[in-house]
Amino acid sequence: MFDDFFIRALIAGIGIAFVTGPLGCFVVWRRLSYFGDTLAHSALLGVTIAYTLEFNIAVSIFITSSIIALILVKLEKKTNLPGDALLGLLAHSSLAVGLVAIGFLTFIRFDIMGLLFGDILAVTTDDLLTIWIGGALILLVLRFIWKPLFASTVNYELAEAEGLNPDRAKAIFTILMAAIIAISIKMVGLLLITGMLIIPTAMARNLSDNPQKMVIFSIIGGLLSVFIGLFSSLEFNTPSGPSIVAAALVLFILSLFKIKQTIQLKN
Repeated sequence: MFDDFFIRALIAGIGIAFVTGPLGCFVVWRRLSYFGDTLAHSALLGVTIAYTLEFNIAVSIFITSSIIALILVKLEKKTNLPGDALLGLLAHSSLAVGLVAIGFLTFIRFDIMGLLFGDILAVTTDDLLTIWIGGALILLVLRFIWKPLFASTVNYELAEAEGLNPDRAKAIFTILMAAIIAISIKMVGLLLITGMLIIPTAMARNLSDNPQKMVIFSIIGGLLSVFIGLFSSLEFNTPSGPSIVAAALVLFILSLFKIKQTIQLKN
């Protein structure tokens, strides 16, 4: 039988996979991959604030990332800078501020490797509650904004003309992105969370011919990545977070053969 820590890791990974699947689809559809990196970088600043004020890390990351996300939405309307330039500005600025702040906090010991790459094997029962309750709330809100968010992804002007309020849906989506980063930071870390959002979704896109299938395959891809990554980590004594993302990469590569077979059949 498996140890309790491994069972908790599996439960945590399953919870994260159910949420990153649907969110990851919108990240790919709306070409927001770098946006995920921006929020992940800002999470370091949230961790620093949490340690300084002796505050809950997940809540601090959520608040900090949400503020960065809303600042981005405002800057897109107030400046003429392209989106990728704004993302780069916010990503590197928040990362730099976070690292500078850490330099001043010499009285606090940071597990830098844990922050960067996560340690899903160290999740506690409280972490599981945060992941599953937080994940359920994220999916509930995503279900509420699904129609306007999807419509604006396909055609922003049409969604606006139909009174779906795409700007509000976009703002809520950015906050949901901040929330998933906050609850999954302990699992895969700052550097790998975007991989969990994008790679299973990229695999799903290779296997799907409609949005509904893509969401389902994204969740399945995330679940398989968690199981394969954790069991390979246990077998080969490799870091758990990177092993999960590496497993997702393997699944993506395998999905490429599906595209190759489809092209050959068409020819």
